[in-house]
Amino acid sequence: MQALLDRINNPEDVKRLSVQELERLAGEIRRLIIDTVAQNGGHLAPNLGTVELTLALYSVFSFPEDKLVWDVGHQSYTHKILTGRRDRFGTLRKQGGITGFPNRFESPYDAFGVGHASTSISAALGMAIARDVKGRRNQVIAVIGDGALTGGEAFEALNHAGDLGTKLIVILNDNEMSIDANVGAMSEYLSRIRIAPQYNRAKRDMGNLLMRIPHIGDKVYKTASHLKDGVRSVFVPGSLFEDMGFHYIGPIDGHNIRLMEEVLSRARDMTGPVLIHIHTVKGKGYLPAEQAPEKFHGVGCFDAQTGKPAKKAPAAPSYTSVFSDALIALAKRDPDVLAITAAMPSGTGLKAFGKVYPKRFFDVGIAEEHAMTMAAGMAAAGMHPVIALYSTFAQRAYDQMIHDVCLQDLPVTICLDRAGLVGEDGPTHHGVFDLSYLRQIPNMHVLVPKDEEELRHMLATALAIKGPSAIRYPRGAGRGVTLTDDFSILPLGKAEVLHESGEIALLAVGTMVEHAEQAAKLLAGQGIEAAVVNMRFVKPLDEELILRYAAEKKLLVTLEENVLAGGFGSAVAECLADHGVQVPLLRFGIPDRFIEQGTRQELLSLCRLQPQQLAAAILMALGRDCETEHPAEPSGTDGKVREETPGAGPQA
Repeated sequence: MQALLDRINNPEDVKRLSVQELERLAGEIRRLIIDTVAQNGGHLAPNLGTVELTLALYSVFSFPEDKLVWDVGHQSYTHKILTGRRDRFGTLRKQGGITGFPNRFESPYDAFGVGHASTSISAALGMAIARDVKGRRNQVIAVIGDGALTGGEAFEALNHAGDLGTKLIVILNDNEMSIDANVGAMSEYLSRIRIAPQYNRAKRDMGNLLMRIPHIGDKVYKTASHLKDGVRSVFVPGSLFEDMGFHYIGPIDGHNIRLMEEVLSRARDMTGPVLIHIHTVKGKGYLPAEQAPEKFHGVGCFDAQTGKPAKKAPAAPSYTSVFSDALIALAKRDPDVLAITAAMPSGTGLKAFGKVYPKRFFDVGIAEEHAMTMAAGMAAAGMHPVIALYSTFAQRAYDQMIHDVCLQDLPVTICLDRAGLVGEDGPTHHGVFDLSYLRQIPNMHVLVPKDEEELRHMLATALAIKGPSAIRYPRGAGRGVTLTDDFSILPLGKAEVLHESGEIALLAVGTMVEHAEQAAKLLAGQGIEAAVVNMRFVKPLDEELILRYAAEKKLLVTLEENVLAGGFGSAVAECLADHGVQVPLLRFGIPDRFIEQGTRQELLSLCRLQPQQLAAAILMALGRDCETEHPAEPSGTDGKVREETPGAGPQA
């Protein structure tokens, strides 16, 4: 029997299928998603939960004339498969392949690019307003999960949409989870709705009863809002969405395609904003993902038959796990230490902290702004909160960092996991802006460890600072250095010189310290000796050391896994300029463009940050030949120094 999926070349082909064929197609799509994610990694459980929903949407609406906006976008794989990307689906999340999230540059069916939570209703409302202004009649649909609904922007958009009354369809995909289990009052509210489906039946029956009253039924119906509210309050406490101005439909089974088609068709013909509340199972159709949806939210490669992760060579402990253990140990010493995260207890390593200190751990949901200001309040009351966020998500709390934390010089420590290039998740998730947005804030201290052992000491140092601090560290395994049991307080703003002598100096932070060491070995093979410095602090900067090297060396080189604009290299350039010092300066970092997806090693090469590329660019700056074999090849290089166009800033 020919696979139905082979017959789906564009979205219009979906409309020609019967419900029975759509159900069969759902199974084929699930198999394709499972097999592809097993090979490439990606977001599995959330995508398996939205297969039927996506098929029903494409059965009822006409995309791309109608606009479909996904929240976060980790539910959009079926959407990609149905919109002409089936044959390229095997390139998912690979360099040069299709992205793991909707991308306006990838397909006209991707109405809005996403990757961060809680944006869909705002974007969809903007599209609906533009449609109305232009006098068009197309539909605009936003799909948002219950996890993303914990974000404040979603409520700002709901509030505005209900007030405007313009036509907009919001589909609330309620699977009771974001990545970990959802927390908070909204999660409890949705749970109450799920167990009270009789509300909608009662409301409908009440309306029909009133309308049957001869002559005056319609008037009675229009003036009986207090009676409807009475019924509503009995069955569903709050009725939040209708009170906000939305027509509420649900909850309904999000895996019942026939029912979904009927409901979507009704919503299409209604006026004003409509919210459809569907209930789905995260990981639907794949037993390992259904049983452990949090583990299969975002996964690496795994065995599709068993669900077990692909075997990997033994690796050093991750930065995340080292941070987790260190914070638990430091919290034992200091009862004022509290821990906060935003819907990422597992991803940030704070889940273990919560088990040891449940009364000192707080998961606020997808609400980074609230987390930051709440931390400021805790600090103002005498505590020292530690907020663990992914670097890319911390961007949402920038105003709160400035206004609520740093302006008041409060002791809040911000720990930024997944800093730098994070690989296959691509530009929405690379944490490459934090050094730039942190170092410009007065009172902020910015620390960057060269390895996992230094991360432990930096955490202890940050907790000893009587003001705001931030530590940024990368995703994945550490360097495998020996971990000690004690903690040291590092001298504030002082660098660590790893190799002193040399005619040039390599000033590096974080992950680039190891690359600087390897580049120095390559340069030594060319007769160039280089000093190597682990700068440790981006703010306060070790200006004394920088100025001393500026007087002694022929060339200063800065290395960072952060955007060049405003980052560590810029701080060094500013230091030299402020002191009227002129010395050749070569800056390496992320160039002024959004970096695509790929493995981290591929992306480091793309940014010209691999050791051999660094050495080649430095030799070029010194006017030396760049094509000589190097006999003692450092780990991760091929022993050659090749001339390449560097991802470096201009010489000064």
